[in-house]
Formats: sequence, structure tokens, C-alpha cells
Amino acid sequence: MSDPTSTILVVEDDDIVRMLIVDVLEELEYIVLEAADGSEALAFLKDSGNVIDLMMTDKGLPDMDGTELAKQAAVLRPTLPVLFASGYAENIDVPPGMHLIGKPFSIDQLRDKVNGILGK
Repeated sequence: MSDPTSTILVVEDDDIVRMLIVDVLEELEYIVLEAADGSEALAFLKDSGNVIDLMMTDKGLPDMDGTELAKQAAVLRPTLPVLFASGYAENIDVPPGMHLIGKPFSIDQLRDKVNGILGK
């Protein structure tokens, strides 16, 4: 009947922020994979057994910039949409085909943004 549930990879180095995002997405019935930095995210991306429909990443990560992570993700998974989350949204150049949500964002903003990207 309905689409199978989409899987979102959340990359956020702040444990509390990541937990809140994961809670919201799981409440929206998405499957969520969690990574605290770019290296963990790349491990998920390199494992072809992981279905990932969207990667949501913080712009500032401890081991690499979110943009660099997105570039590496695009090599591994060329069709993967990327959503950047940043407290400095107005200062970010978002690569073509990628999306941006400014922090702080509301649950409704996150839901609408994710659903819009995934065509739900």
C-alpha cells in the first residue's frame, strides 16, 4: 500500500542534538542511522547493505567539513540527497542538488523539509 519506510543517515557531532533529530525522525516513522562524525557516516555509506534514502549532516563536524562529507558521499552514492543542518544557514553555499535547513529548526520544519526532499 504505502511506500516502504525511508532510511535517513543523521550525521551530528552533538549527542543531544543528534538524539533530538533521531527522536523526531523516528516519530515520523523513518528508519534512522546515526553517525557522530564523517568517518562513521562514510562507514555506513560504504556498506552497500545499508539502504540510505537521505543523509542529513551538520555542516561543522570534528573530523571533516559537512561539505567534504557530502562530496565523498556523492562519489559513493551519486543519487543520495543531502540535507545540511547549520546554525549559520545564511553563510553557506549549498552545492547544487543539495538542501539546507537552518538551526534551530522546529519539528514541523524538519518534517516538512525531509518529506519534501523524499517526496512524501
